[in-house]
Amino acid sequence: MSADSTTKNVVLVHGGFVDGSGWQAVYDELTNDGYNVSIVQNSTASLAGDVAATNWTLDEQDGPVILVGHSYGGVVISEVGNHPKVAALVYIAAFAPDKGESVNTLIANPPPGAPVPPILPPRDGLLMLDREKFADSFAGDLPAQQAAFMAASKVPWGADALAGQVTEPAWRGKPSWYLVATEDRMIPPPAQRAMSERTGSTVVEVAGSHAIYVSQPGAVASLIKDAASGLNSAA
Repeated sequence: MSADSTTKNVVLVHGGFVDGSGWQAVYDELTNDGYNVSIVQNSTASLAGDVAATNWTLDEQDGPVILVGHSYGGVVISEVGNHPKVAALVYIAAFAPDKGESVNTLIANPPPGAPVPPILPPRDGLLMLDREKFADSFAGDLPAQQAAFMAASKVPWGADALAGQVTEPAWRGKPSWYLVATEDRMIPPPAQRAMSERTGSTVVEVAGSHAIYVSQPGAVASLIKDAASGLNSAA
C-alpha cells in the first residue's frame, strides 16, 4: 500500500545502545512507497530528553503521524504518543509500559530461563552492552560483519532513561500495532506478547533478533503500512 494524504507521515524512534541509522532500510522501504519519514536521533540519556526530541520532530510534521518505536523507543512513544498529531503507534520488539512503569520495572522479573542481556555495570550513570556478546544478544540474525559494526558503534544508554516512568500511556487512547520478534534475546518474546496483549495491539510475529528492524526491514515496513491502512479504513 502506498501513502495517501491521510497518513503519509511516519516518525521512527530508535532504542537503547544504538542510533537512528539502523532505520535506513525501513526508511528506504517506506519512502519508496511515498511516505514522509523522519527519524529521531535520541541521546537515550533520559526519558524526558528523548520525549522532548521526539516532540520536536512531531511538531514539524504537516499532518497525522504514525509513531514507531523499537525497544526502549516503545517507552518514548508511549509517553509522547498523546501528541495531537499522532494517529497510531507501532511497537517493534518494544517495551510498552503502563502508567508509572519504566524499563526498570518491566525487566525486574524476567521469565524463567530467559536470556539475560549482557549489560555491563553502570559507569558515570551510563550502561553499555558487552561488545563481545553484542552480536549474540542483540543482532543474532545479521551478517557477522554488520553485527560487529553495530557492536563497535554502540551508544551508551543512560540509567535515567531506564528509570523514566510513563505518565499517561498513549496506547490507552490510540490504536496500536506490535511486531513480536520471536528470536529476541534482549526482550523475551513472552514479555513482548504480554505487553502487546495488554495494549490491545494488532500483532504480527516475525522470526528475527532484537535487531529485526535492521534484519527484516520489509516486515517492519509492512506492519507500518498496515497501520496506515487500518487508519484509512477507519476514516
